[in-house]
Amino acid sequence: MVSKKVNTRPSIAGNGQPGLRLPRRHRTRGGAEPILALLPALIAMTLVQIGPMLVGVVMAFFRLTQFTIGNWLEAPFAGLQNITLAVNPTEPIGREFWGSMGLTALYTVLVVGIAWVFGMAGAVFLSDQFRGRGLLRSLFILPYAIPAYAGVMIWTFMFQSNGAINTLLGRDLHLLSSQTFWLSGAKAFGAILVAGVWQMWPFAFLMLLAGIQGVPGELYEAARVDGATRWTEFRDITLPVTRDVSRVLVLITGLWTFNNFTTPYVMFGNAPPASTNLVSLQIYINSFVDLNFGLGAAMAVIMIAILVIIALLYIRLLRLNVGEVPNG
Repeated sequence: MVSKKVNTRPSIAGNGQPGLRLPRRHRTRGGAEPILALLPALIAMTLVQIGPMLVGVVMAFFRLTQFTIGNWLEAPFAGLQNITLAVNPTEPIGREFWGSMGLTALYTVLVVGIAWVFGMAGAVFLSDQFRGRGLLRSLFILPYAIPAYAGVMIWTFMFQSNGAINTLLGRDLHLLSSQTFWLSGAKAFGAILVAGVWQMWPFAFLMLLAGIQGVPGELYEAARVDGATRWTEFRDITLPVTRDVSRVLVLITGLWTFNNFTTPYVMFGNAPPASTNLVSLQIYINSFVDLNFGLGAAMAVIMIAILVIIALLYIRLLRLNVGEVPNG
């Protein structure tokens, strides 16, 4: 009896069925080659991101001031004192830190939510074919192309007492006093909110437009044949199809907005109003104005830890919802 030799090598079919064998030069190679290919990127990431982050974590455990920063490895060891001081709500520093965290969370929710609404509206509007659509798309992404510093400076000038906002709303439309000063008091939060949304919504527009353009046109045509309105198309087709894009978009823009330092610093400098004292600015003031580098590093570590936990929980929820297979 002659036995046949079974071919157990992988085939292109990939389903256990016989198929063509891959040429030897196309087979996946193991060993150190993948690691060597990724080594330059890993080294660059370590030097640029991971290294400074670890240094900041170490700094949080020392009493680093203007007197010890010159040789901070020999500075007095503080242990958890900096972290305890930052998170203690019974102390002025702790109350101010948690107040800035809450204000930053509110600012993030509003910026991300309004930017998503504007981005979705623009994406739905520009998903249809009409004359001049390319020009409008270019104008919509213009705020995203302008450097953040330049954009915030423009809004700062516009919110001055003699700027374009007061000229338009006060002198021309008579909706408010032309002497309103937007960069102090509670009104400063509105100014920084407008600048933040203006910076963020073009990115939301691009992401959502890409998601909408992936929808087959036949779905909309069939819905219109069945008598669906534009709202019905948006509710039953556009929203479900762009759900995953929206979830990723919220995570990305949320992290960017929470860490935003350029907008509050350019608009208000080292002395922001209480309504705009975001946590990034609070960390900067403690580190480079009050020269308490250890406390500033501790606040940064706490903020990063909170953001990492929130991001991991968010990603976990996404995996549960997206990967869930309905029963039946």
